[in-house]
Amino acid sequence: MHLDYVILGALAVRRLSGYDMRGWMETSGRYIGYGVQLPQIYRRLAKLVERGWVGFEVDPREGRPDAKVYRLTEDGREALLTWARSPFEPSPRPMDPDFKLRFVFGGQLGPEIALDIVSTELEYRLQHVTTPGAPLTTVYEGEIPELDPAWAREIHTMAHENGYASVAAYIAWLQLTKARLERQVERHREASNAPQRHER
Repeated sequence: MHLDYVILGALAVRRLSGYDMRGWMETSGRYIGYGVQLPQIYRRLAKLVERGWVGFEVDPREGRPDAKVYRLTEDGREALLTWARSPFEPSPRPMDPDFKLRFVFGGQLGPEIALDIVSTELEYRLQHVTTPGAPLTTVYEGEIPELDPAWAREIHTMAHENGYASVAAYIAWLQLTKARLERQVERHREASNAPQRHER
């Protein structure tokens, strides 16, 4: 189902063939961390056409097979907006790809939507962050002669610290992004409330 909204979100930006969509996912879309194969894209596009969320025109190409160039329909637009405005449920796993998908493809529809998503994610992360240096509760006994329990605990502590550092950096990014989005929302509201000047 997530692929549906990736497709709808990409088509909200511009019309694409399935091949072009895959090319985008392999280049500038890679930062989202969501990659799929071309057959999956074509299968989902066919389903979205059946559902009435996506339409297409055939683009004749000289010396090459004709391409279907897909576009968002009004029903697809409504589906994308409904998804983007629906409550975001953070995953227990930090830096989950679902957040990125919602942030990019929902957030692109307006600063208020992006701010709501980031605020929800940040609040959840702050409630569930673990303290650095908290003692590990695992009992290290050593079931094989090659394993020194004290060294195993040390390695596990280092891995825990790496995870904590990653989450701390992620929270810092969420805080910076939230502040930036709050400024965008304020500017957007000010622009909406500004009196309109009429040319004579």
